[in-house]
Amino acid sequence: MVPVLPGLLLGCSADLGQPGGATAGAGGVAVTALLTVDAEPPAAAATAGLDEALHVQALDQPETDLLSRLDACAAFISRARERGGTALVRCQAGVSRSVAVVTAYLMKTNNLPFEEAYAFVQAVKPDAKMNEGFERQLKLYEKMGCEVDVSSTFYKQYHLQKLTEKYSELQDLPWDVFAADPNASPPAPNSEVLFRCRKCRRLLFRNSSILTHVEGKGPTAFAHKKLSEPALLRCDGRSSCTSYFIEPVQWMEPALLGVLEGQLLCPKCTSKLGSFHWHGEQCSCGHWVTPAFQIHKSRVDEVKGLPIRDLQTGRRGT
Repeated sequence: MVPVLPGLLLGCSADLGQPGGATAGAGGVAVTALLTVDAEPPAAAATAGLDEALHVQALDQPETDLLSRLDACAAFISRARERGGTALVRCQAGVSRSVAVVTAYLMKTNNLPFEEAYAFVQAVKPDAKMNEGFERQLKLYEKMGCEVDVSSTFYKQYHLQKLTEKYSELQDLPWDVFAADPNASPPAPNSEVLFRCRKCRRLLFRNSSILTHVEGKGPTAFAHKKLSEPALLRCDGRSSCTSYFIEPVQWMEPALLGVLEGQLLCPKCTSKLGSFHWHGEQCSCGHWVTPAFQIHKSRVDEVKGLPIRDLQTGRRGT
């Protein structure tokens, strides 16, 4: 294992040492907290006598979700250092998973961009090489201000893409993938922009549910069936985009499970609003969105400062 900062060591599964007395470097630094990022938890002997231990179950594979655990890992390391102790972060080889966690910690606590933090870790441990999936996740972490914000457009799209990867294995869709139905619990007037069915005026989704994306290259983008790698979504689709791509809303749930694609119909009047495809669709601007929950702009109206009587009318229509 190698020292990264005072009170922070980076190592591999062989760096177990004696219970409560693992040491590293010429100074013989005692490890007081062990953070293991591996498929299997550490042996009891490795954690005996330590102040604290944390196991993050993770395979060294690009599709592994490490992002959602980064804040917890950073808090664990910080607690150990604030107590005057030393945290050892380790994985099987000490090359990818533990490197990703330590890099994220440096980004968060030292306000460093991903590239600078990663270069620092590689300087102290030349064989450090996280997989490409972890690199993408840490770049996303940077975009969120080094804090996992589940309300962020970036995180919502990431969460949906992860769900798509294991869609065939799902028996049910997790509750947290769905945004609240504004028709069931409308916000106070003037609080945010709402969208309703143009035909029956039923409330459908909030502005906060729109997953913005990088605008594509127009007709030239359609020369390819699909982008080789999903890009992070940024643009709000208000220029050449003819549809909104949104997160799933509660009223969509009956239509989504068990089928890869289909139509999205208004839950009140059943008029066609758009379509969904778990493997993605291409926006009219040329950008490929995965997964895609597409609502045509021509089928909805944007409502600002919706009067209370309209909210009540919408609710009666459910």
